[in-house]
Amino acid sequence: MPPATGSASNADGTQGTTAPPARPSKVRRFLIPAGIVVAIIAVVALVYWWLVGRFMQSTDDAYLQADSVTVAPKVSGYVTDVYVGDNVSVKAGEPLVRLDSRQYQAALDQAQATIDTRKADILRAQAGVPQQRAAIAQAKAQQQVAALNSRHAEDEVRRYGPLATTGAESGDQLSVLTSNRDQARATLAADTAALDQAQARMADLDAQLAQARAQLEAAQASARQTQLDLQDTVIRSSLSGRIGDRTVRVGQYVQPGTRMLTVVPVQSIYLTANFKETQVGHMRAGQRARLHIDALSDADLHGVVDSFAPGTGSQFALLPPENATGNFTKIVQRVPVRIRIDTDEQTRKLLVPGLSVTVEVDTRPAHDDRAVASAGNPHG
Repeated sequence: MPPATGSASNADGTQGTTAPPARPSKVRRFLIPAGIVVAIIAVVALVYWWLVGRFMQSTDDAYLQADSVTVAPKVSGYVTDVYVGDNVSVKAGEPLVRLDSRQYQAALDQAQATIDTRKADILRAQAGVPQQRAAIAQAKAQQQVAALNSRHAEDEVRRYGPLATTGAESGDQLSVLTSNRDQARATLAADTAALDQAQARMADLDAQLAQARAQLEAAQASARQTQLDLQDTVIRSSLSGRIGDRTVRVGQYVQPGTRMLTVVPVQSIYLTANFKETQVGHMRAGQRARLHIDALSDADLHGVVDSFAPGTGSQFALLPPENATGNFTKIVQRVPVRIRIDTDEQTRKLLVPGLSVTVEVDTRPAHDDRAVASAGNPHG
């Protein structure tokens, strides 16, 4: 019997129409594929986190830095010239500021005159040495003659003494010989004293010569110091970089240590990221890092972990914390990590110290090394 296709009998015997089966709604047709896509995305995200994401350590407590140098004079004086303007680039050795050098030039001229005087003193002392040596030789000769005369007079007295005693010679002759002997002795003593004096004079000349040479060295040292002061009236840059915080002006009086300007080596800029102590356990020097600089929102840079600070930031604070107290609250510490930036020269010109950076360090190499070490030491 063929099935009924379009009608059915009601209880009262009348014919009715059968309703067709309901079709899926448009919302249901959308939710099923969307759920599948969301599930796939969740699985992919979970796999990515397991393979990559859990090894990434990130922080936004990071700032660009550079080892800036404050330029200050070594001598005092009035500023006569300022050769650089604000924010300009300079090279190492380039002059920045000149001070009035007239007083230092005068001091150098005076020091040079003192050197000439000391050199003249040395020449005079050196000239007196040969003359004194000749005087010593003359005194020696006279002392030798006096010694010969004294010995001759002694011999005469010894020879005529017995004759005068026996009456062979007169007493007057012996008296004359005795007088001559005494005079010869006195002359010998005088010539010996003259020789000692001449030799002492020679030692005095040697001391004068040594003193003159020492004074010359002192004058030369003073001249070198004055020359340095004169050279220091021109303040030069000790490194290449850009000028910042320029406060020096022409006509200003400056003293040693007065801050005039700062040279920032922007070509050697680096990043200091302050990671939590719970993040640095697997960080190692040489790991790669990705840098997002707020000022350059359209591109991410790359870097390499260079080194770690020897202590947390709080240890180098002006007032380090004292945790051995009655009340203690544990605070997560942060460790400064220096990161070397790898980028081209054009991008580096846009980087300046103080810019905020978000850093993400890939610690997978440390985990891989730890896994290899654990596999090689099963009892560890």
